[in-house]
Amino acid sequence: MAIGLKNICNKVVFENIFNKYGKDIKRFVFFKTQDADLTDDILQETFIKLWDHCGKVDFAKVKSYLYMVANNTFLNHIKHEKVVRTHQAQTGTYVSHETPEFVFIEKEFLNKIETTIASLPDKQREVFLLNRIEKMKYKEIAVQLNISVKTVEKRMHGALLVMRKKIGNV
Repeated sequence: MAIGLKNICNKVVFENIFNKYGKDIKRFVFFKTQDADLTDDILQETFIKLWDHCGKVDFAKVKSYLYMVANNTFLNHIKHEKVVRTHQAQTGTYVSHETPEFVFIEKEFLNKIETTIASLPDKQREVFLLNRIEKMKYKEIAVQLNISVKTVEKRMHGALLVMRKKIGNV
């Protein structure tokens, strides 16, 4: 093979390497990440590193180099995520990846739920919270409140009617 065909810094050779190994590297990374976007990012970073170090990488070892870089990039991503989670846990902060509009609508909806629950009559609110928050069954609520199951059903029905009227289906 001519010397120019083994020079990874040659655009044609680099493109041939990408065409030859790109899909295999992508499958390898996707198997590890199970995330298509992250897989594409790692694949791109892998080939960028190959291009940056094209003069230092032996053509005969390019395949193993690509797998090593892809694996190391994946491991670095995992380490970074662990650091982020640890920092969030220590500082009590959480960074949402949701749009500001979604966060606003979500807060507005939660406020509406809290306000509606607070507006329920005391007996309905008590039954509603025991069932929906504490996950108690009607019979357990009846025993705890010393009332009949029918009374629990009636109070829950009333609470759900108010909730549906004020905020839609719950």
